[in-house]
Amino acid sequence: MPGLSEIARAAGVSISTVSRVLNRRAGVNEETRQRVLSVLAEMPYTPRGLGALQRTGVIGLLVPELSNPVFPAFAEALETRAARLGYSSLLCNTRSGAPMGEEEYVRMLLARGVEGMVFVSPEITNVEVPLGQAPQPSYYAKLLADGVHMVFLNGATPALDVPDVTVDEQLAGYTATKHLIELGHERIGFVSGPARSLPSRLKRAGWAAALEEHHLPAGSDLVAHAPFSAEGGGQAMATLFETVAPTAVICSSDHMALGVMREAHQRGVSVPDELSVVGFDDIPLAAYSSPALTTLAQPIEEMATAAIDELVLRLDPDRRRPGSDNYTRVFRPRLVVRESTAPPKQDT
Repeated sequence: MPGLSEIARAAGVSISTVSRVLNRRAGVNEETRQRVLSVLAEMPYTPRGLGALQRTGVIGLLVPELSNPVFPAFAEALETRAARLGYSSLLCNTRSGAPMGEEEYVRMLLARGVEGMVFVSPEITNVEVPLGQAPQPSYYAKLLADGVHMVFLNGATPALDVPDVTVDEQLAGYTATKHLIELGHERIGFVSGPARSLPSRLKRAGWAAALEEHHLPAGSDLVAHAPFSAEGGGQAMATLFETVAPTAVICSSDHMALGVMREAHQRGVSVPDELSVVGFDDIPLAAYSSPALTTLAQPIEEMATAAIDELVLRLDPDRRRPGSDNYTRVFRPRLVVRESTAPPKQDT
């Protein structure tokens, strides 16, 4: 590929060395690896510069982590749909703290000649800006200007004309909270992901709207932020137990909800008799936890199909719809009631 040749020449190494770096294979010392990545970071995004956007039949899938079961589920659904349409997929895990970040993976994918990319929860959704304001488009705008085809999945931002397929996060927060209110809960906490996370902020807006609608407290003391993990959920719940002691909580993810239930168990708090818990995602473990987790399900297969179909449509100019630059499709979450929610325990 001409892109690899240009990178190799600029870094003063062989094409095979560049290939090993891009594919994260052994046999390259750290100094050489950093030199290749540095050259890669300085090169333009243009198809001509990196030999990308050829009709290779390959697309890139970028997910923020693989430890949370919802992201492997999205990756599998995306890969399955792409394969049915005749495309192979390259999967990249852009987790925080990894040797290669999202932007480095994008350059790698372009160097390998992908035709387009699907970003699941792209980094731009984790930029801390006031709700309702758009984050700076950063390098995504350069990708668009260079003709790179991409679709965001759960990553809408008005600052970019990128097609987006998303679940209604605000409705999820509202629906989860409304379910708990209807059960009789009045002190409902929110176990949130990081404060900068747009999905968490949207869920919080829905949580607050439902509480305010019923004249119930929705103060910041009822919100605890933590990483998107079971450990994070446990840490956030510990904070709430030691401050406001809610009778129910909604969580930014099922993973966090599992951590909440473990923290409750360790404190001798019964779920759902003394604490009701609602998650989000409906990962496979949700139905098999003890008690089985009430949650908001994302229609993962339908969302993945819509994202791949839109990307493939953009890869074929003859099939592209007129006026489709601002394509957005919003899916409704579905409440799945199981065993982790119940009316609050009555004081005797």
